[in-house]
Formats: sequence, structure tokens, C-alpha cells
Amino acid sequence: QVQLVESGGGLVQAGGSLRLSCAASGGRFSSYAMGWFRQAPGKEREFVAGIRQNGISSYYAMSVRGRFTISRDNAKYTLYLQMNSLKPEDTAVYYCAADPGGVQTQPPVWDYWGQGTQVTVSS
Repeated sequence: QVQLVESGGGLVQAGGSLRLSCAASGGRFSSYAMGWFRQAPGKEREFVAGIRQNGISSYYAMSVRGRFTISRDNAKYTLYLQMNSLKPEDTAVYYCAADPGGVQTQPPVWDYWGQGTQVTVSS
């Protein structure tokens, strides 16, 4: 059983930056593909970025490509999401997720989820 705890959310002005972290415990972190998802009010949860177990292959939604960077530190059991050039439409609750398989964009595929951290971007 993997436990995930996100942190680093907050309020930021448009054009600013935030770095989210996701601390993992209860499993072998390097065995899991990791992902970031977000859910805005009234919308479905959507894929933001994912990274494979080796930390080399990463994937991004078109809406964040070139602005967000996903990374992981397998020694520290931690996943990161560096978010730059933030826009009001990035406002959402951000969740990290873990799965022993590969990176998938559909939320139901992922086995483990954190509780989420709020990101609010003001215009």
C-alpha cells in the first residue's frame, strides 16, 4: 500500500511559479510510474504529467507542455512538479498518483492517489 502526500500549493499571480512535491511511503517508490493530475471545480480530473519508473521518460498534457516539468528523486521517495508561467486556467486541485504499470492518461487506471493540494492562479 502506497501513501502519497502532496504539498507546495498556494496562491500565485499569473506568470508566477510554484513547485509541488509528493512524498511517498509504504512501497518501493522506484517501482511505480508517477503522475500529476488536476481537477478544477465542475470539471473532470485530467492528466497533467507523468514520469516512468526510471525517471527518464516523461509525458505532458498539451496545455502544460513547455511550462511544467515533472521530475522524481527515487532516493528521496519524492515526486515534483515545477510549474512556471502559470495561468488562471491552471487553477485546480493537483493530485499525485502512483501505478506499478506505465504512464496512462486516464485517472481510473492509477492505483494510488494523494489527497490533493490547491493551486490558485490570480489574474
